[in-house]
Amino acid sequence: MQTWHAILLGLIEGLTEYLPVSSTAHLLLTEKVLGVSSTGRTFEVLIQLGAILALLTVYSANLWKIACDLPRDPRTQRFVFAVLLAFLPAAIIGAGLHKIIKEVLFESPLLICTSLVVGGIVLLIVDRMKFTPRYNDVMDITPLTALKIGLCQCLALIPGVSRSGSTIVGAMFLGTDKRTAAEFSFFLAMPTMAGAFAYDLYKNWSQLTADDLTLIGFGFVSAFIAGVIVVRFVLDFISARGLSFFGWWRVIVGGIGLGAIAVLGT
Repeated sequence: MQTWHAILLGLIEGLTEYLPVSSTAHLLLTEKVLGVSSTGRTFEVLIQLGAILALLTVYSANLWKIACDLPRDPRTQRFVFAVLLAFLPAAIIGAGLHKIIKEVLFESPLLICTSLVVGGIVLLIVDRMKFTPRYNDVMDITPLTALKIGLCQCLALIPGVSRSGSTIVGAMFLGTDKRTAAEFSFFLAMPTMAGAFAYDLYKNWSQLTADDLTLIGFGFVSAFIAGVIVVRFVLDFISARGLSFFGWWRVIVGGIGLGAIAVLGT
């Protein structure tokens, strides 16, 4: 992998991480096209740090308020507990299946492209459904509802499904409006992505070389820049335009990938 590969992949990570299109699928398919790969498929996970910091930067005021209110406000305490509870299912299952996910699922373009298409169709269908939201404020989501959203997030352990897509769709079915669903997905991303980063770094640190760390650094910076841009605008976009754009994008990208596999093979 060359420096420009790392920068490009970082941009893709930052642009797609918080959209319901599957950043992992876009990274893995781009790497397939470029003919590059990383040590232990670690680059794809570790550059998420840039996207995490982008989210923390944009949400710094919100997080500071939550931190200040946490010791004395029951509503804030319940919300933080709900987010941590939602994080647990993916953390437990992801740690248990880490080797299978990285060594088997990450290496299957057919699975990735199929997941993109199926997920795109789901978004198109869900976007046309009429829901009656019970939650219009992310702080009002109950721990039980959050846990159910967290179980939906586990589907994203399959590359191509999309972490944000599964949590947004799951949250909408559980009674949130589109904006609140997307915002809860943001908050849930913080412990989920930080946990995935820390666990993957722990598992693969001994395999990384100085060149790997340099490339990860370039990917991190570009992911951070792109992530800041996306986080600032995605909530308003989803509120105003819905999920159809992302659904069609997934179907097109996945369809092109399946066509390429049919013609060229895996």
